[in-house]
Amino acid sequence: MNTKLDISYLGHEILRKKASHMSNVLDKNFQQLIDNMLFTVKQVNGLGIAAPQVYQSKRMFIIASKPSKRYPNAPEMAPIAIINPVILNHSEEKIKDWEGCLSIPGIRGLVPRYKSIDVAFTDRTGKQITQTFNDFVARIFQHELDHLNGIVFLDQLDSNKDIITEKEYQKIVSNL
Repeated sequence: MNTKLDISYLGHEILRKKASHMSNVLDKNFQQLIDNMLFTVKQVNGLGIAAPQVYQSKRMFIIASKPSKRYPNAPEMAPIAIINPVILNHSEEKIKDWEGCLSIPGIRGLVPRYKSIDVAFTDRTGKQITQTFNDFVARIFQHELDHLNGIVFLDQLDSNKDIITEKEYQKIVSNL
């Protein structure tokens, strides 16, 4: 049975802490955490969630991109658990786009991120994966990886003038 996990919010110390490397990804309790995070991200209509966001200081996150009210142009992909991720290489080009966060409700920021990234990670079966992510999925990966390093999207802004409310963001999205 899967459980919807509580979300940690900005101000909680776990969101500012570097998460711990995972050595035994096949551990039964860790596998249950993955299942619960997959369930939680679906229940809260998120596109990604990192372990620190559910009070677990572990180097793992979920990417679950799909179109939604918050991100109508998000690509559809099967949810995946990303364990012990690293960025191996990235494009020189950065793109600014709007981001929000389950741990910072009601706020959006215009965040610069690399357009393309080459990454390595372990999947939930223990297999080592190298992959290239582009555009929106690369953005999700970078956002969630930041969580594992104690960074939130507000830390990545060029200016505080790049912050808006969710209500104003929805006006922008509805005009696209």
